[in-house]
Amino acid sequence: MTLKYTGKCLCGEVTYIADGLPIIVAQCHCEKCRRSSGAGHTIGAMFASNAVALKGNVGEFRYSSDQGSEVTKFFCVKCGSPIYGKNTRLPGHLTLSLGTIDDAKGLDVEVVIFAGDKQHWDQLGEDVLSFETQPDWKPES
Repeated sequence: MTLKYTGKCLCGEVTYIADGLPIIVAQCHCEKCRRSSGAGHTIGAMFASNAVALKGNVGEFRYSSDQGSEVTKFFCVKCGSPIYGKNTRLPGHLTLSLGTIDDAKGLDVEVVIFAGDKQHWDQLGEDVLSFETQPDWKPES
């Protein structure tokens, strides 16, 4: 029995199935990943392109990396969720956004890249409150 990972965007218009374990799970702090995610980093699971079957309409945005390769980010055209990325330095591979995988149990970050670009606010301090669900909180509280 082959291990399969399913996933989807926020609105459910884009879905995928990835066969087998990812090659690597990486967390990236580069400026372009921060800006594309709207957060301090991205986390992605890399698979061989032929191991992933995708359904739905995706848009794309291309840019040049610091190493001169072309990076393409693919996203749902309806809700904007980042689905996967490709890099011409790694032909035949794609990296699925870990947050779109339905059940990512066992997929832990194995490597952090562009750690030197990590923002000081991209971490939780010991004094940060944590809630298991949405708290009953209002700004004036």
